[in-house]
Amino acid sequence: MRGMSSEQTESEVLTQTFGPLEVQVLEAIWRERRPATVKDIHASFPRLAYTTVMTTLDRLHTKGVLRRFKVGRAYAYEARFARAEMEVRLAARSVEELLGAARGRTAIEPLLSCFVDAVSERDRLLLDDLERLLKEKRTQLVREGSR
Repeated sequence: MRGMSSEQTESEVLTQTFGPLEVQVLEAIWRERRPATVKDIHASFPRLAYTTVMTTLDRLHTKGVLRRFKVGRAYAYEARFARAEMEVRLAARSVEELLGAARGRTAIEPLLSCFVDAVSERDRLLLDDLERLLKEKRTQLVREGSR
């Protein structure tokens, strides 16, 4: 999205799905770039109780965004997805939910119209991006259909 840093955009996408502490813990996991224990992550949050960090990591694991495995007597956690992939997955899930709520072509058309209006109000150059993406997708579908 134009006019925003990529970090602002990612934070917006993440905070629409996760709570503020969950986002902070995810960011700490991504910074580690290796499996991290509760102790490792807790070091980034000295004002929080160890059990709060442990519970947050467990919740993120339960939500499917962290992998967890035993290392000695402790658990180590790592992100299942890179930050950019997480953003794409969350956006795709939102679109699927919107399209799933609209049944049939006549129900989807107003949704698409609202989307185009929202894009154009935010930034007219995004309409050019949208048009380019549509052309690329049509070309791809034509190529796949000729196989």
